Amino acid sequence: MEIFGGFMVMMSIIGFFLAVIWLIMPFVVFAIKGKQDRTLEVMERIEKRLSEVENRLAALYQAGQPAVVETASHVSDTTAPDQLRPDDAPASPPLA
Repeated sequence: MEIFGGFMVMMSIIGFFLAVIWLIMPFVVFAIKGKQDRTLEVMERIEKRLSEVENRLAALYQAGQPAVVETASHVSDTTAPDQLRPDDAPASPPLA
């Protein structure tokens, strides 16, 4: 009879973990799906912007004008961090 009681305790613990997983996993899956959809939208916008840049460069090249490359050399070592433009700011790691 003790074996049956031990088995029931073990099954109740396993059942509890399975119930928790069963209830939480759909929310995890839908959260990942939402993040993936937002990432896809951002990637599509980036692709559009890159194609526009390529078209502009191709048009400049065909017109015979040299393409102007802007560098970050305009930022000196004496420039304070609050004077930097947003595109000159150091890249921060993604928030995951």
